[in-house]
Amino acid sequence: MKKLKIAIVGMGRIGQKHADNLVNKVAGCEVVAACVPDPEQQLYARETLGIEKVFEDYATLLNETDAEAVFLVTPTTSHADQIIAALQVGKHVFCEKPVALNVEDCRRVEQAAAQYPELIVFIGFVRRWDPTYVEAKRRIDAGEIGVLYRVSSQTADMDEWAAFQIDGVPKSGGIFMDMGIHDVDLVHWLTGQTFEEVFAVGGAYEHKGFEAVDDADNVSALCRLSGGAMANINVSRTAVHGHDTQTEIHGTKGSLLIGQNPSENRLVIKDTHGVRNTCVQEFFARFSEAFLLEAEDFVHCCQTGTQPRISLAEARRATEVSMALRESFIAKSSVKLQLG
Repeated sequence: MKKLKIAIVGMGRIGQKHADNLVNKVAGCEVVAACVPDPEQQLYARETLGIEKVFEDYATLLNETDAEAVFLVTPTTSHADQIIAALQVGKHVFCEKPVALNVEDCRRVEQAAAQYPELIVFIGFVRRWDPTYVEAKRRIDAGEIGVLYRVSSQTADMDEWAAFQIDGVPKSGGIFMDMGIHDVDLVHWLTGQTFEEVFAVGGAYEHKGFEAVDDADNVSALCRLSGGAMANINVSRTAVHGHDTQTEIHGTKGSLLIGQNPSENRLVIKDTHGVRNTCVQEFFARFSEAFLLEAEDFVHCCQTGTQPRISLAEARRATEVSMALRESFIAKSSVKLQLG
């Protein structure tokens, strides 16, 4: 099958990881261009990745390359307009989660995508491609754990990443939209239920600068779902041991536990410190296989016309819930939702 020509947009920490996958590991595509404003990132694109056409301006890239698809790894506040602009010139779109920080922009993207049904709009909620979560979903759907009554999901990042994120909160949406939205989407996907009411608490326990932007470094939420199940969502920016994603799914006939020990490998160390293991340090390492499978699936969807496994409506619901969690955290009260 003919290789899909891709232009990658954004070459920050995450963008470089995506770009490396696309250039070196995904067989079905060819990266023909990049769009990055930063001179050092432009140099990385040219010299490290071998991308010949590197643009500073997104509109220029859209008009002056033969790319069939764009791969957006940009600030969330840019996503909606960038997705729509790509669709208008006939290009498929991969976009890192979330679609937008508000419902209105999410719906704008849905309306635009509906006008171009031949084009793929693929939103990167990467945990849906993680083999362990996929297996858990299969077992839930097969009825192996009976009636599902509670999901507890955690995302915890290394403390070393926290401080520089304070200034980025207005563009990222903060801890719920930037991090907790992964857990929100997992709850939607694993349970098949929607959120009806949320109550979120937390604070800036280590990095007080988050208080000035109405955000936190640690939060926890208790949620009621449409089918009667419960959900607990816990998010931390201050893990000292490594990146720590964990999920528990409890049913009347059993439980499924994912990532209880965030080990880097299977090595167990027994020494004067006791019995221990080294931990994975950041999320791209934890989900390296899932990120690659996600990119491969995007290429496959574009080449075959297969619809992505997460719809734009589902992505919008994740944004709606994340907004409600933030609202609850700030108001210090529960928030009810009616997801459409």
